[in-house]
Parts: sequence; C-alpha cells; structure tokens
Amino acid sequence: MESQVRGGTRWKRFAVVMVPSVAATACIGVALAQGALAASFSVSGQEFKVSAGKLVGHGMTQYGALDSGTSLSGEKQKHPVAVSAFNTAEITKLCQSVVTPIPGFGNVTLKLTAGDKGKDVRAEQLYIDTSVLDSSNAVFEDIDIGVPVGSANRGPKPKPEEGGSPFAFAQQAKTATLTDVHQTSWATTAATFTLTNLHMDLSLGKGEGIECY
Repeated sequence: MESQVRGGTRWKRFAVVMVPSVAATACIGVALAQGALAASFSVSGQEFKVSAGKLVGHGMTQYGALDSGTSLSGEKQKHPVAVSAFNTAEITKLCQSVVTPIPGFGNVTLKLTAGDKGKDVRAEQLYIDTSVLDSSNAVFEDIDIGVPVGSANRGPKPKPEEGGSPFAFAQQAKTATLTDVHQTSWATTAATFTLTNLHMDLSLGKGEGIECY
C-alpha cells in the first residue's frame, strides 16, 4: 500500500491506493529472520490499521522478516514484521483505514469496509506483514511451534525475495480462527482477494469513530 501527497488541499487531489488486508494469526514468540524481505514490493512510509469480526485461515505459516521501504520524508527504512501466510482465508466484517497528513490542511482518513452483510471476504495465497496484532480469542488446530521456516509445509512457502535463513524460527497450523481482530500492518499480498459489499469513504481527521479502531 502506498500513500503520497502531491500538493494542494482539494479532496479530489487526495489519492491513496489500498490493498485490503487483515491479521492472520497471533504472534507467538516469532524470531526475526535476519536480512529477510517480507513484501514483494517496497512498502510505503505509512502503516495501516485493520480490524475484523472473525478470520478463519486454512494452511497457516508464520515467520519473522523485514520489510524495506521509504519514509514520507524519503529516507530508507526497514521494518521488522511477522509474516502470516495462508492458503485460503474467510474474513467477516473487514475494515481497513489509513491516515494521510496533508500539509496545510490536516489529516485525512481513508476507510474501507467489506464482508459485513452476511457474505465473507475471501482470499487465496494471502501474505500479511504485521507489526502489532490483538485478538480477543485465537484458536489454532494442529499447530507446530518452532519448525524451521524452510521445512514448513502447511501454508504458502516464503517468497524468493524474502531471503533469510531456511533454519529460522517458524510456526504452522492446519487452521487458525481469530475473533475481534485489531492489527497494524505494513503490507499485504494475495493471489486473489474477493471483497463483498465493498465500501470506501474519506473523512477529515483521525482517531476513534473515524479509523477502524
């Protein structure tokens, strides 16, 4: 996801490109894989918030990595993340929000919602690069904690550009079910992402009642 401001204060000049995402699993003692690159693109200088009523993921692998990108001021950055990868996932009541500061105008929040009218959001080959995750309840079926990332075989394999040692820490599970999810992320990639009842809006300001949480 990338957000840039190119001057001016009119709403029509405010542009944000969003990739919908949601947290895929709780971070249970994940060690960072030194020198790894998680995302298959250079991440923007802004994290984004995501919430979900429920996520059910099938075929999970999770491991540590680093995302590379550039700050809003143009400085090179690396961000430690927990990469959660799923073969498939169903998400209920998905919300994603990002706040963009516009000089001389203030903060503008873009919020996206989907899967909130009886039909879930669905994703295939889903990778989420997360820095913070909270869930009121997380249930893992057939979980293995402490397997080498190169030997994990229940979820999608790490992408070639992620690098890192094949012997670094990872965990995997047959299924993961999370409820009341709140997360902060740097990036998401997916083979397909099907958003039902998609809605997007812009609001002046930020915080509770404007962002997802």
